[in-house]
Amino acid sequence: MKETKKQYWKGLEELTKNPEFEKHADKEFPEYLPITGESEGTGASRRDFLKLMGFGVAAASLAACETPIRKAIPYLNKPVDVDPGVPNYYASSYVNGNEYCSVVVKTREGRPIKIDGNKLSTVSGGGTSSQAQASVLSLYDKQRLQGPELGGKSATWDELDAEVAKQLAGANRIALVSSSVFSPSTLAAIDKLKEKYAGLEHIQYDQTSFSGALAANEASFGKRAIPSYDFSKADTIVSFDADFLGNWLNNTLHSKQFAQTRRLNDKKKTMSRLYSFESNLSLTGSNADYRSAIKPSQQGAFIANLYNMLAAKAGAEAVNAPKMGDTAVLTKAANDLWASKSKSVVVSGSNDENVQILVNAINSLLGCYGTTIDMAATVNTRKGDDKAMVNFIKDLNAGNIDGVLFFNSNPVYDHAMGAQIAAGLKKAKFSLSTSERKDETAGLTSAIAPDNNFLESWNDFEPVAGKVSFSQPTISNLFNTRQAGQSFLVWAGSSESYFDFVKARWTANASGDKQTYWDSTIQAGILETEVAAEAVTFAGDVNAAAAGIKSNSSDVELVMYEKASIGNGSQANNPWLQEMPDPITKATWDNYLTISPKMAQELGLVLGDMTTQLVSLKVGNNEPIKVPAMVQPGQANGTIGLAVGYGRTSAGKVADKVGVNAYPLMDYKGGYQSKAVTSGVSVSLSGEEYKIAQTQTHHTYMGRENVIQESILSKYQKDPNAGRDFPMITTYSGTTKPGNVSLWSGHEYPNHHWGMTIDLNSCTGCGACTVSCQAENNVPVVGKEEVLNRREMAWLRIDRYYSSDAKDDLEEMEIPSAENPEVTFQPMMCQQCNNAPCETVCPVAATNHSTEGLNQMAYNRCIGTRYCANNCPYKVRRFNWFKYHDNDQFPENTSMNNDLGKMVLNPDVTVRSRGVMEKCSFCVQRIQHGKLEAKKDGRRPVDGEITSACASACPSEAIVFGDLKDPKSRISKMLKLEQGENGPEVKEERAYHVLEELAVKPNVWYFTKIRNKEENEANA
Repeated sequence: MKETKKQYWKGLEELTKNPEFEKHADKEFPEYLPITGESEGTGASRRDFLKLMGFGVAAASLAACETPIRKAIPYLNKPVDVDPGVPNYYASSYVNGNEYCSVVVKTREGRPIKIDGNKLSTVSGGGTSSQAQASVLSLYDKQRLQGPELGGKSATWDELDAEVAKQLAGANRIALVSSSVFSPSTLAAIDKLKEKYAGLEHIQYDQTSFSGALAANEASFGKRAIPSYDFSKADTIVSFDADFLGNWLNNTLHSKQFAQTRRLNDKKKTMSRLYSFESNLSLTGSNADYRSAIKPSQQGAFIANLYNMLAAKAGAEAVNAPKMGDTAVLTKAANDLWASKSKSVVVSGSNDENVQILVNAINSLLGCYGTTIDMAATVNTRKGDDKAMVNFIKDLNAGNIDGVLFFNSNPVYDHAMGAQIAAGLKKAKFSLSTSERKDETAGLTSAIAPDNNFLESWNDFEPVAGKVSFSQPTISNLFNTRQAGQSFLVWAGSSESYFDFVKARWTANASGDKQTYWDSTIQAGILETEVAAEAVTFAGDVNAAAAGIKSNSSDVELVMYEKASIGNGSQANNPWLQEMPDPITKATWDNYLTISPKMAQELGLVLGDMTTQLVSLKVGNNEPIKVPAMVQPGQANGTIGLAVGYGRTSAGKVADKVGVNAYPLMDYKGGYQSKAVTSGVSVSLSGEEYKIAQTQTHHTYMGRENVIQESILSKYQKDPNAGRDFPMITTYSGTTKPGNVSLWSGHEYPNHHWGMTIDLNSCTGCGACTVSCQAENNVPVVGKEEVLNRREMAWLRIDRYYSSDAKDDLEEMEIPSAENPEVTFQPMMCQQCNNAPCETVCPVAATNHSTEGLNQMAYNRCIGTRYCANNCPYKVRRFNWFKYHDNDQFPENTSMNNDLGKMVLNPDVTVRSRGVMEKCSFCVQRIQHGKLEAKKDGRRPVDGEITSACASACPSEAIVFGDLKDPKSRISKMLKLEQGENGPEVKEERAYHVLEELAVKPNVWYFTKIRNKEENEANA
């Protein structure tokens, strides 16, 4: 009998081709119905999720380093600014509609891979948003247009320009529609276009309008502009549905300013007090000391009554304000505002001109103008005119407009009257879009002149008066696109390049050598001058404004809002943002109707583990839409919330058919857009079950006092240890601190000891750090179904915890019962434990301890036992269930298998494969780079030049990273490190370790959460 050799599979790829494996894989990927609500049989498998993506859905796991090398050519004549393996950094500006951030772009071998904040900028404050962090991935989106189009077919630029010139020359009236334009050079180019075509009118609109506030400021001060706000100078802040820590105006700078007023130390034991009156639970409301849940129709009454309370103190005449019920919190806010006077500020997110006039009157009574509010340094990112936009739509449908140019705008999707715009375009003789993709508007135009990505462009911006920033290309054009500013110059008959056009504007009056001046300006990325202070006098009619406020509604009211992740939807095709958990609901890949616990019980809503029900939402005369319901503690009774930015149909394969479009539901009152609908809203159960993918389904820390430690300011002022819990353990010799008893012999750190502090008082929960970590460390996107399977891969998460004085515990209820809970955000990553429980159980020593305090991973050694994850008390280790790159089951058009998507990868970080455990490494690649740079100079690293991706992105500077061995480092000073017998000892009273009783001795310290509430009013 012939002996048969045993057959062994040689690798995981060979195993996947095994029929037995395929049989189990089919079970692993059952069919599911997507959010579109399509009929049974049209669903897709979780495996198909990745097939649908048109670009880097798992961009963090695209195997650039595993690409087969067909031909290697060395640099014989190396470009001056390119050194293989050495990054270059370029100052630039992230601008996307109204969103702005001064940034520094990291490139490797000529390709942008990471964005950080420009610390020199006083406008964005050196921080970034999640939108800015993710924008680098949008550059490599294959859904971007490859070149110009005419009549739906590809064309050359010469053909397009000839057609545009012909059409514009023959048009009597032309409309150029855009969001707010705050680039001086772009506006100058548009002016040149106006000079050539006298019938051209520039119309600006904003997805979230400030038109009512602009009109109110014009009526109050004779100036149609939005002022700058400085929350760092305010002791009392009152917000009426103005999410200044989320998506209201300049949230990156406002987060930094607010955090400055919340930090506590030995020299500063006072902090600001924040009042929030809102309908949806927002980031601002989550960080408030006092939060009141109100309906949108009540906001005007609250503000009018607040005015009367302050007017009584100031000796001013009262207005006719609607009567209210319980005014205890509002009265307290009025008392604090008057005590603070000029060191206070009141803001409102309303687009009602009457409401904003009353807000201006309140700030004028308090003397805020010139201190916390600056009417000279006006904000230029919101200049839209709702009435002009409505008139344009009417004229378009009346056939009075011959041609329409859409400049990087998509009003067919993101305007409430988008359907009317779509219908009106059929009556125009010519239409053109400069969108970078064939979106909902561009798909209806007769021509498309695709704009460059901002990372491919030269430009200037003036987001705030006197504060200019520049953008410069960090990569050559990936496609045959052309900057919109250049197109405007060409159509105006100019042969000048847009680069020369921009440069000439800023070097014309430069003293000295113009090239030197230009180079230094571009290198810094900003050119900021102080605008002379401007005294303003309030001249608004408060009585007329109060008379224009409508009484409260008893109907169900709908409130639209922007998520911190998807925002207005312009970047909806970015999978990093789709998979970023919403800071409040912790949900991904969906929008949903947030409803109060009381409404959920009235509807009879049945909830399960990440399952809910679809409800039928009817708004006015609109067709009913089905949307999943999300029970949200803190939602005002009688209100429902719905995020905009979803429901795209022409964004790309990532975003299309995800969620529902909320923009058509927006209302117009007095000619102004309103994000709230206060009448004609009804909700009913559809009887259909639906799954919402959430990364956190527990709401409290369930009695574990060492997870969140919190107190109130008055107690902290008396005792710096207020709120602290000091666990003790029992031994044979008595009780002692957990750290005094250990199975480990300890570690010696001869050179560096890396650590991190996180101030819970400063963390606003914005999520910028999570996307920054994803971009820096090649963390993969897994898709909705894998999140439902609790297989998300994020190395850094932000846990959101509720605390409440409600009798029923949040965890024990099928529907959470707390109507207005307090909220704490806690960033959670690998704690880099000195007594790491993961290290003791790894059978192959894949996870081990470094000589610098890092719990490091040898990925090539890991065999995927997952013992380490089971032993981790913080649950921060992630297991790769599937190989997301270079896999035959995924088609070529996915980013995992195309060269374009791989360009976003950070080559300094290993791309992990299936069967490997991964986690936070404190960005060890950044540490090594900083150490090597210092070594070349023969010195130790200077504090601040080495920092983690999360810390560098944090707009509020809540995360601080540094070397504990450096006594001059910021982290050492914050922790008040002193050398003791058993090594350094932390003397900062607020510093604690999560789950300290386990004695794992993390290298991450949290500072207790302190709220500025009265002792008898705190939940704690």
